[in-house]
Amino acid sequence: MATNITWHAGLTHDERAQLIGQKGATLWFTGLSASGKSTIATALEQFLLQQKINSYRLDGDNIRFGLNKDLGFSEQDRNENIRRISEVAKLFADSTTIALTSFISPYRADRDQARELHEKANLPFVEVFVDVPVEVAEQRDPKGLYKKARAGEIKEFTGISAPYEAPANPEIHIHSATTSIEDAVRQIVDYLVANKIINL
Repeated sequence: MATNITWHAGLTHDERAQLIGQKGATLWFTGLSASGKSTIATALEQFLLQQKINSYRLDGDNIRFGLNKDLGFSEQDRNENIRRISEVAKLFADSTTIALTSFISPYRADRDQARELHEKANLPFVEVFVDVPVEVAEQRDPKGLYKKARAGEIKEFTGISAPYEAPANPEIHIHSATTSIEDAVRQIVDYLVANKIINL
């Protein structure tokens, strides 16, 4: 824990939202590798921006090229990966941006901590469970990761040799094996409108 530091307060989220005309929030996409998290989040980001709603996608692989390039895939590193992303997403949300985080985030406790962080800051946190049977994810396998995991080339691979703790009560539950990308985006947008997170 750092010492000799002082928090410098600035504009509140409500003040920013009033000036900009948009509220911030974090949409936390979670699910197995190849569930469709990033694909749906990208399509949603495009839709929101077309509506002049500021949004930004934080993708699991992309973040590991920079902010989290020092982390591996042990349980401890995965916990730290999600902790950092939770903090970054909160900053985006506080700035009145719709933050779209696309991470496997297999451990329920880590996602709960992300939620608690936002709730303490009075910022909306929406858990989006992109649910797919592991058999379907393996059939998709665009990166060839499941094949490598089955061959023992990747250790601690979520859904194969490491656990995935599914959300118990996600705000949004998408069955991506039977739901089109367009319908998934509409499902999310309908929720955001109904809960007054965005206006269309």
